[in-house]
Amino acid sequence: MTAHTENEIVIRAPFALVWERTNDVEHWPELFGEYSAAEILEREGDRVRFRLTMHPDGDGKVWSWVSERHADRAARTVTARRIETGPFAHMDIRWTYEEVPGGTRMRWVQDFAMKPQAPVDDAWMQENIDRNSKVQMALIRDRIEALGPAGR
Repeated sequence: MTAHTENEIVIRAPFALVWERTNDVEHWPELFGEYSAAEILEREGDRVRFRLTMHPDGDGKVWSWVSERHADRAARTVTARRIETGPFAHMDIRWTYEEVPGGTRMRWVQDFAMKPQAPVDDAWMQENIDRNSKVQMALIRDRIEALGPAGR
């Protein structure tokens, strides 16, 4: 089985600013609430391979994994996948950006499946990712919008 989530938000900021901030992986810990570190492992053109480390969960466990992103600014899309999949059989993500009246619509589509031995199933993780995506997108929106004209 493959699980799927789709979430979007409008950020009251120009595309260029939203693109730059949300694709600046090194600074994701300042943009997202869940990451304590983002380490760039390799960069080649529009492809970046990096390690993300989360803040400890409720049990004190720290989750970390390697992902790879391919950014296509002209098409206003980013495709990503986990290289170190951990409990996932696979995790594929597509971000799209669209200029809309009043700002930029950012959309995340995530397709994934959990490994049979994972501690949770696809349905549980789908609900978790869907809920958390909304939280993270709102945080990103608020942090970008707080930059005001000086950040633009």
